[in-house]
Amino acid sequence: MNQNREHKHDCGNHLPHAHNGDPACTQEHSMHSHEDGCGCGHEHNHSHEDGCGCGHEHNHSHEDGCGCGHSHGEHQYAPACCPDCGNPPEACTCGLDHGNRRKIYLLENLGCANCAAKMEQRISELEGISGASITFATKQLRITAKHPERFLPQIQEICTSIEAEVRVVEPGDAGPGESEASPSQKKPLMLILTGAALFVIGMVLEHGFLLPAAVPAVLFLTAYLLLGGEILLTALKNMIKGQIFDENFLMSLATLGAVATGNFGEAVGVMLFYRIGEFFEEAAVEKSRSQIMDAVDLRPEVVNRISGDQIQVISAKESLPGDLLLVRPGDRIPLDGVVVEGESRIDTSPITGEPVPVKVTVESPVISGCMNTSGQLKIRVEKPLSESMVTKILDSVENAAASKPKIHRFITRFARIYTPIVVFLALATAIVPSLFTGNWNYWIYTALTFLVMSCPCALVLSVPLAFFSGIGAGSKKGILFKGGSAMEALKNVRAVVMDKTGTITQGNFILQQAVPAGTLTEEELLRICASCEQNSTHPIAVSIVTAGRERGLSLETPLSLEEIPGHGIKARLSVGEVLCGNRKLLERYQVPLEELPDNGTNRVFLALCGKFAGYLVISDTLKPDAKSAVRQLKQLNMVTAMLTGDTLDTARAVAAETGIDEVHAKLLPEDKLQRLNGIRANHGAVMFVGDGINDAPVLAGADVGAAMGSGADAAIEAADVVFMTSAMEAIPQSLSIARSTGQIAMQNVVFALTIKVAVMLLGLFGFASMWLAVFADTGVAMLCILNSVRILYQK
Repeated sequence: MNQNREHKHDCGNHLPHAHNGDPACTQEHSMHSHEDGCGCGHEHNHSHEDGCGCGHEHNHSHEDGCGCGHSHGEHQYAPACCPDCGNPPEACTCGLDHGNRRKIYLLENLGCANCAAKMEQRISELEGISGASITFATKQLRITAKHPERFLPQIQEICTSIEAEVRVVEPGDAGPGESEASPSQKKPLMLILTGAALFVIGMVLEHGFLLPAAVPAVLFLTAYLLLGGEILLTALKNMIKGQIFDENFLMSLATLGAVATGNFGEAVGVMLFYRIGEFFEEAAVEKSRSQIMDAVDLRPEVVNRISGDQIQVISAKESLPGDLLLVRPGDRIPLDGVVVEGESRIDTSPITGEPVPVKVTVESPVISGCMNTSGQLKIRVEKPLSESMVTKILDSVENAAASKPKIHRFITRFARIYTPIVVFLALATAIVPSLFTGNWNYWIYTALTFLVMSCPCALVLSVPLAFFSGIGAGSKKGILFKGGSAMEALKNVRAVVMDKTGTITQGNFILQQAVPAGTLTEEELLRICASCEQNSTHPIAVSIVTAGRERGLSLETPLSLEEIPGHGIKARLSVGEVLCGNRKLLERYQVPLEELPDNGTNRVFLALCGKFAGYLVISDTLKPDAKSAVRQLKQLNMVTAMLTGDTLDTARAVAAETGIDEVHAKLLPEDKLQRLNGIRANHGAVMFVGDGINDAPVLAGADVGAAMGSGADAAIEAADVVFMTSAMEAIPQSLSIARSTGQIAMQNVVFALTIKVAVMLLGLFGFASMWLAVFADTGVAMLCILNSVRILYQK
């Protein structure tokens, strides 16, 4: 799991630093926001509730026991986690040398998934390269070496030796894109149509007219050379280079064998069927690839820069922070920025999956990729294209595609032995039965059908494309999976464990009620409490002060103020001596306090001149979709649990309202990890959902860590799954997508193997022709592709 955590603080600053599995960060924060009873080990200005669970002063100096091991004066930056296996360098399991550099190339004209696997293996064997990974879905090659540029000639040679048309280029040097792929497909299409016409004419002449056999034979031979000439030539070149068991060689051997046994028409028909299948397979791959990339690549080509009274259309890459850009209604926000003029509503669904448009005015931040739906805006660029959200999301998806799940690695290894085994079976089928029956033509023909099926392309292609489709489907809903391995782990989750504040609740404490006792009015009670609380940054204190100011109350500065750790504040105001805090504070000063039922809310008690004066009721609000999300999780047979540092009664009240199964309250960060392990022992693999900020120990300890991101920079770098919107419905959605993806990948593997084995058995008993064998190869591959893309359209 990626344990590179980034902290997002209340002040809005993002301070990135790698945790590498350490518990909670103890960096000194001036505006650190704590949920009630967060238990982080930090001092706050004061405690409020008897069972707050933190017992800290709310003054923001960090205790020695914070436990993350980071220096709070000079923050120590740990080395980044391995991008492949997600582990810190000292625990890397993928064998990369972390002193090396990573380089990304594009493989233009890459058309064969099995060939990509061969390229990856041979490139990774080069001396000096610590790791190599080819992602067929994005055509990206990622290598890790101290000087990766030096290997470019060798890499190009390897790729060309396996697939002659492949060009290894820098991402910026790539061709014009898939939009110009159509002209390059016209030539093979014309050859297919011409070959098909000659084949049909040959079949008609062979069976319908009394002509010499040489006439249709010439037509068949001409059609065969048109359809298969390139394949024969490629097979010959590859043989010279030592590439024997590839698709070109096997198809050439099979069809030439048919010619040798006198089956001219069948040789042409099989080559025609193969070329048609190959054509549509390539088209299906490109279509699915473009569908997925269109969903996640929201980068603009150009922007409208305002220069005086002129509008200049410039490349998005040229726009710099500080530029003023014009965004018309119907345009996407091109770069991350701030509105400086205008008012509009922004459709954030391309980024967050949230369907409700958000109102923006002057000084409102806007995120690239969102759609401007109504008014014209002028925005000031805050981040260049390389750092804007659209690029971060694209990079995240491409990185996720490069992270290969276990089933993909298994299929790749299986493919290496599959072809030699089937070729050996074909050889045995041609020789062994013929020695006993003497029917060489029949058994050689059967063996040729085996050769046609021996290419494992359908197997190698089906799994990564399924996971890439799942990653694309998630990104359309504002869910970023950090790799196929994360999706694979997610589909095995049996329990969902959630933090309370910011995950189940909104995280915005609100004053619900002021309950005076004695002669005070509600306004007087609130004014006194707010006067005591106005220097605190704790969310509960902030909510009290905000409520007082919203009601127009005049707050006074205390003549004296003493903070009592774990209890609250003792202050002197114009009205006398004031105690403001939790129940224990009043008990400490022997203030008689009437018995009040604990209803699961946070209460701040007030005593004036030694007498109980009343209390304030503070509560956090549930997210609108919290109940429905928990209900959906239960429909997925998930055990739900909540871990919080808040009071037990408050936590139980939230759990009762949402339907959460287990409640664990008043927990410190290390306690949360212990409870998480207990839940795992009882129920199986666990997913922990938090804000990706204050829950580092639990996120690191969970089988899958998920962060409520709301599109923040910190969330992009944290956890295995990022929910760009804070909606809880994203949790069951992510589980459903992961399960569907795993099912589709397995369907593809089982379907491909079943068809191939079935056709082999039919061939042994004389019921299968080479035509059916071609379907078992290219036809099955195309069906697997279409099945993989299906997840993009599931609701």
